[in-house]
Amino acid sequence: MTSEVFAPKPKENEPWDVAIIGSGPSALTAAIYTTRGAASTILIAGSPWGGQLMLTTTVDNFPGFPEGVQGPELMANMRKQVERFGTEIIDDQVSQVDFSKSPFWLTVNGKTIQARSVIVATGADTKWLGVPGEEKLRGRGVSSCAPCDAPFFKEKKVIVVGGGDSAMEEALVIAKYASEVTIVHRRDSFKASAAMQKKVTDNPKIKILWNTEITEMVGEHKLDKVLLATKDKGVLEMPIDGVFVAIGHIPSTTVFSGKLTQDEVGYLVREPKDGYEMATNIPGVFTAGDVHDRHYRQAITAAGFGAMAGLDVLKFLDKDIPTW
Repeated sequence: MTSEVFAPKPKENEPWDVAIIGSGPSALTAAIYTTRGAASTILIAGSPWGGQLMLTTTVDNFPGFPEGVQGPELMANMRKQVERFGTEIIDDQVSQVDFSKSPFWLTVNGKTIQARSVIVATGADTKWLGVPGEEKLRGRGVSSCAPCDAPFFKEKKVIVVGGGDSAMEEALVIAKYASEVTIVHRRDSFKASAAMQKKVTDNPKIKILWNTEITEMVGEHKLDKVLLATKDKGVLEMPIDGVFVAIGHIPSTTVFSGKLTQDEVGYLVREPKDGYEMATNIPGVFTAGDVHDRHYRQAITAAGFGAMAGLDVLKFLDKDIPTW
Protein backbone atom coordinates (compact mmCIF):
# COMPACT_ATOMS: atom_id res chain seq x y z
CA MET A 1 0.00 0.00 0.00
CA THR A 2 1.43 3.36 -1.02
CA SER A 3 1.35 6.26 1.40
CA GLU A 4 -0.66 9.33 0.39
CA VAL A 5 -0.04 12.01 2.98
CA PHE A 6 -2.57 14.73 2.21
CA ALA A 7 -2.03 16.64 5.46
CA PRO A 8 1.53 17.08 6.75
CA LYS A 9 2.18 17.94 10.38
CA PRO A 10 2.14 21.62 11.39
CA LYS A 11 5.41 23.47 11.82
CA GLU A 12 6.93 23.64 15.28
CA ASN A 13 4.93 25.83 17.71
CA GLU A 14 1.99 25.98 15.29
CA PRO A 15 -1.39 24.44 16.24
CA TRP A 16 -2.89 21.43 14.50
CA ASP A 17 -5.82 22.14 12.22
CA VAL A 18 -7.91 19.58 14.09
CA ALA A 19 -7.56 17.38 17.15
CA ILE A 20 -9.86 14.35 17.27
CA ILE A 21 -10.52 12.80 20.68
CA GLY A 22 -11.45 9.12 20.41
CA SER A 23 -10.60 6.12 18.25
CA GLY A 24 -13.81 4.32 17.35
CA PRO A 25 -15.51 4.36 13.91
CA SER A 26 -16.63 7.99 14.28
CA ALA A 27 -13.19 9.30 15.21
CA LEU A 28 -11.33 7.34 12.55
CA THR A 29 -13.83 8.19 9.81
CA ALA A 30 -13.58 11.87 10.73
CA ALA A 31 -9.80 11.61 10.42
CA ILE A 32 -10.09 10.13 6.93
CA TYR A 33 -12.08 13.17 5.84
CA THR A 34 -9.97 15.82 7.55
CA THR A 35 -6.63 14.47 6.33
CA ARG A 36 -7.90 14.01 2.78
CA GLY A 37 -9.13 17.58 3.04
CA ALA A 38 -5.54 18.71 3.79
CA ALA A 39 -6.20 19.54 7.44
CA SER A 40 -3.32 18.55 9.71
CA THR A 41 -4.89 16.03 12.08
CA ILE A 42 -3.88 14.62 15.43
CA LEU A 43 -6.00 11.86 16.96
CA ILE A 44 -5.80 11.21 20.71
CA ALA A 45 -6.93 7.60 20.70
CA GLY A 46 -7.08 6.81 24.40
CA SER A 47 -5.73 3.67 25.99
CA PRO A 48 -6.89 1.09 25.16
CA TRP A 49 -7.82 2.43 21.73
CA GLY A 50 -10.56 1.32 19.35
CA GLY A 51 -13.78 1.61 21.33
CA GLN A 52 -16.40 -1.09 21.84
CA LEU A 53 -15.66 -2.89 18.58
CA MET A 54 -12.37 -4.06 20.08
CA LEU A 55 -14.52 -6.23 22.39
CA THR A 56 -16.72 -7.53 19.57
CA THR A 57 -16.28 -10.74 17.62
CA THR A 58 -18.02 -11.03 14.24
CA VAL A 59 -19.50 -7.83 12.82
CA ASP A 60 -22.05 -8.76 10.16
CA ASN A 61 -23.78 -5.40 9.63
CA PHE A 62 -20.92 -3.18 8.46
CA PRO A 63 -21.13 -2.70 4.68
CA GLY A 64 -18.42 -4.16 2.48
CA PHE A 65 -17.81 -7.42 4.35
CA PRO A 66 -20.08 -10.11 2.87
CA GLU A 67 -18.64 -12.78 5.18
CA GLY A 68 -18.53 -10.48 8.21
CA VAL A 69 -15.41 -9.11 9.89
CA GLN A 70 -13.93 -9.37 13.37
CA GLY A 71 -14.35 -6.14 15.35
CA PRO A 72 -10.62 -5.71 16.15
CA GLU A 73 -9.74 -6.40 12.50
CA LEU A 74 -12.17 -3.73 11.30
CA MET A 75 -10.71 -1.18 13.70
CA ALA A 76 -7.10 -2.09 12.80
CA ASN A 77 -7.91 -1.55 9.12
CA MET A 78 -9.53 1.82 9.84
CA ARG A 79 -6.45 2.85 11.81
CA LYS A 80 -4.11 1.87 8.97
CA GLN A 81 -6.24 3.91 6.60
CA VAL A 82 -6.03 7.12 8.63
CA GLU A 83 -2.29 6.64 9.19
CA ARG A 84 -1.84 6.20 5.45
CA PHE A 85 -3.32 9.67 4.87
CA GLY A 86 -1.11 11.36 7.46
CA THR A 87 -3.04 11.32 10.75
CA GLU A 88 -0.80 11.54 13.83
CA ILE A 89 -2.07 9.12 16.51
CA ILE A 90 -1.33 9.24 20.23
CA ASP A 91 -2.43 6.25 22.31
CA ASP A 92 -3.11 8.21 25.47
CA GLN A 93 -5.93 9.97 27.31
CA VAL A 94 -6.96 13.62 27.28
CA SER A 95 -6.95 14.66 30.93
CA GLN A 96 -7.98 18.31 30.54
CA VAL A 97 -9.37 20.67 27.89
CA ASP A 98 -9.52 24.44 27.56
CA PHE A 99 -12.06 25.63 25.01
CA SER A 100 -12.10 29.21 26.31
CA LYS A 101 -9.48 30.44 23.86
CA SER A 102 -8.36 29.84 20.32
CA PRO A 103 -6.48 27.74 19.48
CA PHE A 104 -7.96 25.19 21.88
CA TRP A 105 -5.70 23.49 24.43
CA LEU A 106 -5.75 19.78 25.26
CA THR A 107 -3.63 18.24 27.99
CA VAL A 108 -2.32 14.75 27.21
CA ASN A 109 0.10 13.00 29.57
CA GLY A 110 1.19 16.36 31.01
CA LYS A 111 1.82 17.91 27.60
CA THR A 112 -0.26 20.53 25.79
CA ILE A 113 -1.65 20.03 22.31
CA GLN A 114 -3.08 23.06 20.52
CA ALA A 115 -5.66 22.83 17.73
CA ARG A 116 -7.79 25.23 15.71
CA SER A 117 -10.74 22.83 15.90
CA VAL A 118 -11.71 19.73 17.89
CA ILE A 119 -13.92 16.72 17.23
CA VAL A 120 -15.10 14.92 20.37
CA ALA A 121 -15.76 11.27 19.49
CA THR A 122 -15.16 9.56 22.82
CA GLY A 123 -18.15 7.21 22.57
CA ALA A 124 -20.21 5.62 25.32
CA ASP A 125 -19.57 2.50 27.37
CA THR A 126 -22.12 -0.20 28.06
CA LYS A 127 -23.30 -0.50 31.65
CA TRP A 128 -22.54 -4.10 32.54
CA LEU A 129 -23.87 -6.12 35.45
CA GLY A 130 -20.45 -6.80 36.92
CA VAL A 131 -21.26 -10.41 37.85
CA PRO A 132 -18.81 -13.34 37.70
CA GLY A 133 -18.37 -14.77 34.20
CA GLU A 134 -19.80 -11.74 32.39
CA GLU A 135 -16.54 -10.23 31.14
CA LYS A 136 -15.07 -13.62 30.20
CA LEU A 137 -18.12 -14.55 28.11
CA ARG A 138 -18.61 -11.26 26.24
CA GLY A 139 -18.80 -12.14 22.57
CA ARG A 140 -19.40 -15.78 23.47
CA GLY A 141 -23.03 -15.57 24.38
CA VAL A 142 -23.03 -12.29 26.27
CA SER A 143 -23.83 -9.13 24.30
CA SER A 144 -25.23 -5.62 24.63
CA CYS A 145 -26.42 -5.05 21.06
CA ALA A 146 -29.41 -6.91 19.62
CA PRO A 147 -29.20 -5.32 16.13
CA CYS A 148 -25.59 -6.52 16.00
CA ASP A 149 -25.88 -10.04 17.42
CA ALA A 150 -29.51 -11.20 17.44
CA PRO A 151 -29.17 -13.18 14.16
CA PHE A 152 -26.61 -15.43 15.87
CA PHE A 153 -29.33 -16.68 18.23
CA LYS A 154 -31.81 -18.07 15.72
CA GLU A 155 -34.05 -20.68 17.39
CA LYS A 156 -32.15 -20.30 20.68
CA LYS A 157 -33.20 -19.28 24.18
CA VAL A 158 -32.08 -15.81 25.26
CA ILE A 159 -32.28 -13.53 28.31
CA VAL A 160 -32.58 -9.74 28.15
CA VAL A 161 -31.68 -7.84 31.33
CA GLY A 162 -33.33 -4.47 31.95
CA GLY A 163 -36.60 -2.66 32.38
CA GLY A 164 -36.44 0.46 30.21
CA ASP A 165 -37.34 1.17 26.60
CA SER A 166 -33.94 -0.05 25.45
CA ALA A 167 -34.50 -3.45 27.05
CA MET A 168 -37.95 -3.70 25.45
CA GLU A 169 -36.50 -2.83 22.05
CA GLU A 170 -33.73 -5.42 22.48
CA ALA A 171 -36.25 -8.11 23.43
CA LEU A 172 -38.46 -7.34 20.44
CA VAL A 173 -35.53 -7.48 18.01
CA ILE A 174 -34.22 -10.74 19.47
CA ALA A 175 -37.70 -12.29 19.42
CA LYS A 176 -37.60 -12.14 15.61
CA TYR A 177 -34.84 -14.76 15.73
CA ALA A 178 -34.84 -16.59 19.07
CA SER A 179 -37.26 -19.33 20.01
CA GLU A 180 -37.79 -17.83 23.46
CA VAL A 181 -36.87 -14.53 25.13
CA THR A 182 -36.96 -14.00 28.89
CA ILE A 183 -36.73 -10.48 30.28
CA VAL A 184 -35.06 -10.54 33.69
CA HIS A 185 -35.84 -7.47 35.79
CA ARG A 186 -34.83 -6.77 39.36
CA ARG A 187 -38.05 -4.89 40.19
CA ASP A 188 -41.76 -5.71 39.96
CA SER A 189 -42.51 -3.18 37.22
CA PHE A 190 -40.87 -1.69 34.14
CA LYS A 191 -39.92 1.94 33.67
CA ALA A 192 -40.39 1.56 29.90
CA SER A 193 -43.19 3.46 28.18
CA ALA A 194 -46.65 1.90 28.21
CA ALA A 195 -46.53 1.46 24.43
CA MET A 196 -43.26 -0.47 24.58
CA GLN A 197 -44.49 -2.61 27.46
CA LYS A 198 -47.62 -3.55 25.52
CA LYS A 199 -45.56 -4.64 22.51
CA VAL A 200 -43.52 -6.89 24.78
CA THR A 201 -46.44 -8.41 26.68
CA ASP A 202 -48.33 -9.00 23.43
CA ASN A 203 -45.43 -11.00 21.98
CA PRO A 204 -45.95 -14.74 22.63
CA LYS A 205 -42.21 -15.43 22.49
CA ILE A 206 -41.42 -13.09 25.40
CA LYS A 207 -41.88 -13.91 29.07
CA ILE A 208 -40.89 -11.89 32.15
CA LEU A 209 -39.16 -12.79 35.40
CA TRP A 210 -39.90 -10.07 37.98
CA ASN A 211 -37.85 -9.39 41.12
CA THR A 212 -34.97 -11.41 39.69
CA GLU A 213 -31.27 -10.71 39.13
CA ILE A 214 -28.48 -12.60 37.41
CA THR A 215 -25.74 -13.36 39.94
CA GLU A 216 -23.39 -15.36 37.72
CA MET A 217 -22.87 -16.35 34.09
CA VAL A 218 -21.42 -19.81 33.62
CA GLY A 219 -19.58 -21.40 30.71
CA GLU A 220 -16.09 -22.40 29.65
CA HIS A 221 -15.87 -21.52 25.96
CA LYS A 222 -19.41 -20.16 25.58
CA LEU A 223 -22.33 -19.24 27.80
CA ASP A 224 -24.13 -22.34 29.09
CA LYS A 225 -26.27 -21.13 31.98
CA VAL A 226 -26.93 -18.34 34.48
CA LEU A 227 -27.60 -18.28 38.20
CA LEU A 228 -30.63 -16.22 39.18
CA ALA A 229 -31.42 -14.70 42.56
CA THR A 230 -35.17 -14.49 43.00
CA LYS A 231 -37.23 -12.82 45.69
CA ASP A 232 -39.36 -15.86 46.53
CA LYS A 233 -37.49 -18.96 45.32
CA GLY A 234 -33.88 -18.24 46.27
CA VAL A 235 -31.12 -18.98 43.75
CA LEU A 236 -32.13 -20.79 40.57
CA GLU A 237 -30.04 -22.24 37.73
CA MET A 238 -31.21 -21.57 34.18
CA PRO A 239 -29.66 -23.06 31.02
CA ILE A 240 -29.46 -20.33 28.38
CA ASP A 241 -27.81 -19.65 25.02
CA GLY A 242 -27.45 -15.89 25.27
CA VAL A 243 -27.71 -12.89 27.58
CA PHE A 244 -28.24 -9.34 26.31
CA VAL A 245 -27.50 -6.65 28.90
CA ALA A 246 -29.68 -3.57 28.32
CA ILE A 247 -29.40 -1.49 31.46
CA GLY A 248 -28.01 1.62 29.78
CA HIS A 249 -24.85 3.29 28.53
CA ILE A 250 -22.41 5.73 30.09
CA PRO A 251 -21.17 8.48 27.73
CA SER A 252 -17.45 9.23 28.04
CA THR A 253 -17.84 12.94 28.75
CA THR A 254 -16.43 13.52 32.24
CA VAL A 255 -13.50 15.62 31.03
CA PHE A 256 -15.93 17.94 29.18
CA SER A 257 -18.21 18.65 32.15
CA GLY A 258 -18.86 22.38 32.52
CA LYS A 259 -17.34 23.05 29.10
CA LEU A 260 -19.66 21.39 26.57
CA THR A 261 -23.43 21.21 26.93
CA GLN A 262 -24.64 17.78 28.06
CA ASP A 263 -28.10 16.30 28.54
CA GLU A 264 -29.41 14.94 31.83
CA VAL A 265 -27.56 11.64 31.38
CA GLY A 266 -24.27 13.15 30.23
CA TYR A 267 -24.46 12.78 26.45
CA LEU A 268 -23.11 15.74 24.48
CA VAL A 269 -25.78 17.91 22.90
CA ARG A 270 -25.49 18.75 19.22
CA GLU A 271 -26.37 22.37 18.45
CA PRO A 272 -26.58 22.63 14.65
CA LYS A 273 -26.07 26.19 13.50
CA ASP A 274 -24.64 28.16 10.58
CA GLY A 275 -24.62 25.02 8.44
CA TYR A 276 -22.60 22.96 10.94
CA GLU A 277 -24.69 19.87 11.75
CA MET A 278 -22.25 18.40 14.29
CA ALA A 279 -21.58 21.62 16.20
CA THR A 280 -21.55 21.88 19.99
CA ASN A 281 -22.12 25.02 22.06
CA ILE A 282 -18.49 26.04 21.43
CA PRO A 283 -17.74 27.28 17.87
CA GLY A 284 -15.00 25.10 16.42
CA VAL A 285 -15.73 22.13 18.68
CA PHE A 286 -17.74 19.35 17.04
CA THR A 287 -18.98 15.95 18.13
CA ALA A 288 -19.50 12.59 16.45
CA GLY A 289 -20.80 9.12 17.30
CA ASP A 290 -22.09 7.45 20.43
CA VAL A 291 -20.96 10.30 22.68
CA HIS A 292 -24.04 12.22 21.47
CA ASP A 293 -26.13 9.47 19.83
CA ARG A 294 -28.46 7.87 22.37
CA HIS A 295 -30.65 6.20 19.78
CA TYR A 296 -28.80 4.22 17.09
CA ARG A 297 -25.43 3.30 18.63
CA GLN A 298 -24.23 1.38 15.57
CA ALA A 299 -20.76 1.29 14.02
CA ILE A 300 -22.09 2.45 10.66
CA THR A 301 -24.07 5.38 12.09
CA ALA A 302 -21.05 6.39 14.17
CA ALA A 303 -18.95 6.36 11.00
CA GLY A 304 -21.59 8.49 9.26
CA PHE A 305 -21.54 11.04 12.06
CA GLY A 306 -17.74 11.03 11.84
CA ALA A 307 -17.90 11.89 8.14
CA MET A 308 -20.30 14.74 8.90
CA ALA A 309 -18.04 16.09 11.64
CA GLY A 310 -15.01 15.87 9.35
CA LEU A 311 -16.80 17.82 6.64
CA ASP A 312 -17.96 20.42 9.18
CA VAL A 313 -14.36 20.90 10.32
CA LEU A 314 -13.14 21.39 6.76
CA LYS A 315 -15.83 24.03 6.25
CA PHE A 316 -14.90 25.67 9.55
CA LEU A 317 -11.23 25.75 8.55
CA ASP A 318 -12.16 26.92 5.04
CA LYS A 319 -10.49 23.87 3.53
CA ASP A 320 -11.39 22.28 0.22
CA ILE A 321 -13.85 19.41 0.61
CA PRO A 322 -12.48 16.28 -1.11
CA THR A 323 -14.49 14.63 -3.88
CA TRP A 324 -14.41 10.97 -4.75
